[in-house]
Parts: sequence; structure tokens; C-alpha cells
Amino acid sequence: MQQWISKLSEAEVGSILPNEPMAKYTTWKIGGPADAVIVPETVQQLQHLIRILHEEKVPWMLVGKGSNMLVSDLGIRGAVIKFGKGLEGSEFRGTEVEADGGASFVSLSIMAGKKGLTGMEFASGIPGTVGGAVYMNAGAHGSDVSRIFKSAEIVLETGELVSYNAEQMEFAYRHSILHERSGIVAKAVFQLREGDRAAISSSMAAYKDRRRQTQPLQQPCAGSVFRNPPGDHAARLIEAAGLKGYRSGGAEVSEMHANFIVNTGQATAEDVLTLMHHIQTVVASKFEVNLVPEVFCVGER
Repeated sequence: MQQWISKLSEAEVGSILPNEPMAKYTTWKIGGPADAVIVPETVQQLQHLIRILHEEKVPWMLVGKGSNMLVSDLGIRGAVIKFGKGLEGSEFRGTEVEADGGASFVSLSIMAGKKGLTGMEFASGIPGTVGGAVYMNAGAHGSDVSRIFKSAEIVLETGELVSYNAEQMEFAYRHSILHERSGIVAKAVFQLREGDRAAISSSMAAYKDRRRQTQPLQQPCAGSVFRNPPGDHAARLIEAAGLKGYRSGGAEVSEMHANFIVNTGQATAEDVLTLMHHIQTVVASKFEVNLVPEVFCVGER
């Protein structure tokens, strides 16, 4: 066992799972082993964990629902942090909601709707955590996190706990300051508005039906693979390039939605990467558009 894992085992940082397969933690069901997956249950445990990793100079990353991530077949060197149940709570206060970083973004939007609060309907189809949604400025249906975000408590790479407001987060399309400054969203506060329960429920039901009809949610996938280029849609370009159904090993461009790559059963990370590169090459050749990945590719190469 590596020295830093032994040190963590002696500290109060939560559960420690050495040599843990990452395929268990990603919606693509792909990924080799991490040196260790650590599961803190409190913000204090998270801070202590990050301090030790910082002192030991151990690289780390956070995994939420694993819905926007491709882990290499060789796995991840260093620590992977996965929030435990103790960091999945939420609390509504009038038109505000405070949620832990590990809370389900979908579940939070459903609870808000049941309380007659509007503003989170777009989140009903984003299968990630609150922390991941803030990190990515996740969005759908013409809205995104920046429209409802009020503040967040963030654990910096030194273990220090700080508070950021919306301006400090520097939100942009699928981007936040956390892409440049390493940190973990421990809690976030969202500002919603009073609305009509029936109208909110109707909108969310319509979004759900649309997803079911247009996205291959019954197969292992990671959501949209490429960002939409300005004024266009990645799915339209990929379909127009004739790539629906194109395969590389066990990875396939979905017949239902061209911007989804599905794992047909035994896909490897290399299969997905090869397919992504082929899509980019063909689309660039046909339409002179460079598709930028929306998924994060992580791990040893």
C-alpha cells in the first residue's frame, strides 16, 4: 500500500477503497482502477482529506454521478474523491435552496417543483450532482446554473473553506472559475421564484418525455459528447456527416441521438476516444467546424 494511503487510513477522512475499478462510478461503465477512492461524509472530513493530499503532493479528482467523464483503461493515479451520503443533503428556506455538493441535481429540481418553486426545471434532465452542475455551469432548455446560482462554499486545494458569489464564479458556457482554480463545491445556494405547481410539473414532464424519445438513456452513455458550436448543434453536424451508427469496437454513435456515444457492451476508453477523434475529423473535413468535447477525459494514458 502506498504511503499516502496508509496515512489516510490513520486519519478521519471517511472510507478508503484501494485499487478501486472506476467503471463502477461512471455512466459509461468504463474505466480502469484508481489508486484509491475516498468517501468523506462531512465537510470537515473533506477538508482534512484535501489537506493531507496537498501535503503529500498526491494528485486528486472528484467524481459525482460520473455522467460527464471518460476514465482511461489504465485507471487513475492518485486519489478519487466520492461524496458519501452525509454530503448529499438539501434544505429549502423560502425561495432559496441550499444543497450539499453530492446532492442529486435531478432530485433537487423535482423537490423544488413540488414546493411550487420555479427556476430549476431545466435541471430535471441533468444526471449529475449539485457540485458537478456548478463546476460545469450545467444547462439545458435555454437555462443554466448561472441563472439561479447565489453562492457556494468551496474547499480549495489547501483544504481552506471559502465562499464564492456568482460574480466570483466567472460563469460562461459550460465553464466556471473552478476550471482554472482547483476546488470542490461543498455546498451551493440557489435562488428560485414562486411559481405554479401545475405549470412546473407540466414543463418537467414534457422535458422528461422529450429525453425519453430522443436520448438513448437505456444504454450506458455520458450525455452529450461534444459542445454545441456557436449557432449550430453538434448532433446535427454529426448526423449530417453520416455518422449515426458508426462504431469503433464496442463504442457506437447512437442511432437515436448523434451527439451520444453508447457502450454496446464491452467498450473500452480507447474505443470511445478513437470514435470521438473520427467524428471530429469527419465533421471538420465536411463542414470546417472543430467539435470541442464536453466530456472530461481523465486518467493514465
